[in-house]
Amino acid sequence: MNSKERMIMAMLNKQPDRIPVAPDMSNMIPCRLTGKPYWDIYLYNDPPLWKAYIEAVKYFGFDGWLPAFEEMEIIDDNTFIVCENDEMIITRKREIINGEEIWSKMVVVYPRSNPATMVDATKVHMGEKPEWFKPFERKPVQQTNFEKLEEAKLYMGENGVVGFPIWIPYIGDTEQVYRYYDEYDDVKSEALQREFHVEQETRNALAANPDFIFIGYSGGLTFQTPDMFRDIALPSVQKITKLTSEAGIPCQMHCCGRAREMVQMMATETDMTSFNPLEILPMGDCDLAEVKASLGDKIGLMGNIHTSNVMLFGSVELVRLECLKAIRDAGMNGGFILSTGDQCGRDTPNENIFEMIRVAKEFGVYPLDMKKIEDEINRIEQKIM
Repeated sequence: MNSKERMIMAMLNKQPDRIPVAPDMSNMIPCRLTGKPYWDIYLYNDPPLWKAYIEAVKYFGFDGWLPAFEEMEIIDDNTFIVCENDEMIITRKREIINGEEIWSKMVVVYPRSNPATMVDATKVHMGEKPEWFKPFERKPVQQTNFEKLEEAKLYMGENGVVGFPIWIPYIGDTEQVYRYYDEYDDVKSEALQREFHVEQETRNALAANPDFIFIGYSGGLTFQTPDMFRDIALPSVQKITKLTSEAGIPCQMHCCGRAREMVQMMATETDMTSFNPLEILPMGDCDLAEVKASLGDKIGLMGNIHTSNVMLFGSVELVRLECLKAIRDAGMNGGFILSTGDQCGRDTPNENIFEMIRVAKEFGVYPLDMKKIEDEINRIEQKIM
């Protein structure tokens, strides 16, 4: 099988030729590999982030997983560069109201070697108006999402899968939680409006032939309760997954942070076929072996090697050990993609990433040799303890 076929099989909770391996590195590592200032990617789309990611897939040789083909939004005529030096670029919005310049209170900071972030202008020592500014010049993105999907699929080729995102009602911070209780009728009405539109959006997306449909719900149970999710978002998910199931297309939910109850919900109350990243304590609450034993016959799993303790700061041998344990815990009978928690850090050693890939290719071939896997786990544990 090629990487695309392998990923689709696993995301449909079926057994491919071997366990796919797809560490989550959609942002910082691809930017680092370009050798360019990060603002070239995040601000100027040179190259677009999705293209930098696919180049990283080819560089490391893993099974590509591109949930969405993100590019920066078109920046309008009200956007100006208000700081530009060797370390950062800062942009800020300006409006002219009744002949008076009104500058936004927030700015976007584009560091040389980190992703962009939005902060209050006072945090970068700016007042109500910048001391210097110039117009921002970048060619606007002219493609539709469907055109970008086609371009991304062609660029990915057989190296992996490209998904199409469908957005659902979301409660993801404290302010939204308060609003749920204080302005419930409005929040519920907005959720019903979104639910009305997702069916046609999903049909349109499926007609464009994505490799899978992606539902991103970062930190979905970090702020809200499962009952809130059922009330606001679950009906939209059920509509989306019913359509993807009828089309035979994988549908994957991404929910970082606390997610164990979300996996249960997706596996038993929807037609979701895959779930990631199944993060462990302290950020998450998922035990990979327990989730596989409880729900592995109902939903595919993707995860869940710790991105900092293991991938960023761990030794090559620790990476090998934890990947072997993940394969042992969740790899039987297919439906598993060896991956990480949410987003590998910028300075993750390349060798740790290569080791993750080596383990999947060496020990993840079906049928799994569990004795060989256990023997290698025991060997490493005895060596490093």
